[in-house]
Amino acid sequence: MTSTANIRCAQLLGNFLSFGKMGQKKDLTGSERSKIVRYLAEGCSSLKTVKLLKRDHRTIKRFIQNSQQGRKKRVDKPRCKITAHELRKVKRAAAKMPLATSLAIFQSCNITGVPKSTRCAILRDMAKVRKAERRPPLNKTHTRKRHDWAKKYLKTDFSKVLWTDEMRVSLDGPDGWARGWIGKGQRAPVRLRRQQGGGGVLVWAGIIKDELVGPFWAEDGVKLNSQSYCQFLEDTFFKQWYRKKSASFKKNMIFMQDNAPSHASKYSTAWLSRKGIKEEKLMAWPPCSPDLNPIENLWSIIKCEIYKEGKRYTSLNSVWEAVVAAARNVDGEQIKTLTESMDGRFLSVLAKKGGYNGRWFVFVLFLNIRNVYL
Repeated sequence: MTSTANIRCAQLLGNFLSFGKMGQKKDLTGSERSKIVRYLAEGCSSLKTVKLLKRDHRTIKRFIQNSQQGRKKRVDKPRCKITAHELRKVKRAAAKMPLATSLAIFQSCNITGVPKSTRCAILRDMAKVRKAERRPPLNKTHTRKRHDWAKKYLKTDFSKVLWTDEMRVSLDGPDGWARGWIGKGQRAPVRLRRQQGGGGVLVWAGIIKDELVGPFWAEDGVKLNSQSYCQFLEDTFFKQWYRKKSASFKKNMIFMQDNAPSHASKYSTAWLSRKGIKEEKLMAWPPCSPDLNPIENLWSIIKCEIYKEGKRYTSLNSVWEAVVAAARNVDGEQIKTLTESMDGRFLSVLAKKGGYNGRWFVFVLFLNIRNVYL
């Protein structure tokens, strides 16, 4: 067997013996280095030297090629651990700097040399990645009106209130929902940005107790001013739903709509008054208060359904059919849950003096508010 074949066999043997063994082994000791020199001087082959020392053939080969070369130490080796004191500093910084990046948080604590993967792993135990909540700006006038509105309608039977609103549905997906997880090695899907041929559908609907009213499609290209809005209600809401209800139902029903210009204009108010929806039957709505309208949650349910798995649409009819199908899948219990949530929304606004509607409130505070206002 030739010398080349011997070296190849040694390589295969070394690969087999080292298979599954991870991590770095020890450097050659001074005694091993002396033995290698002596064996080579005596005429031993490198393969025989490997067998005698029981070391990896690559280690012996590197020493033979350059006996002065040692293991290189990483100068820029990242720091992978932080102390308990530094961990507390990171936790305080994360609380003081919401929505900050991991690098900014660690730099504020004067902690350097920690790689991104380690920073994220540390922060994942004490925080989570979220985006800022979008809310309309509230000034003192807005909060005062919201607080007064909550006090006025706190005793209202919300099962008699019809909550209404419009929603726009586009062909290429909801605005602002462009982020999500993508598997490694996969390309991000293309999201079309049309200059022509795009558009969407304007949908109107209402919910009362456990019933869904609509949805109804506002004609494409029709701008909803006061006149067109009233005509739209006449052709859809009044003809297809309201006229079928009993006189007692109509007498007790309270109609809610937001303060869009086409809703709150003198023309629309007078027209609704002629239809019998006036005074206490038309709920006054505070400014900048979409968080108080439960139908906004219904829109979220419908949009999650029609746009799931990144679905897009090629025509207005197809997206409208998807909206109708998604609305039909919302059962009465879901709608009832939304309308019954108004008690908590009202009390939360009262507790915060007209501030943004929170997702929770203390039960003791609820008892105090109930004793004051009920």
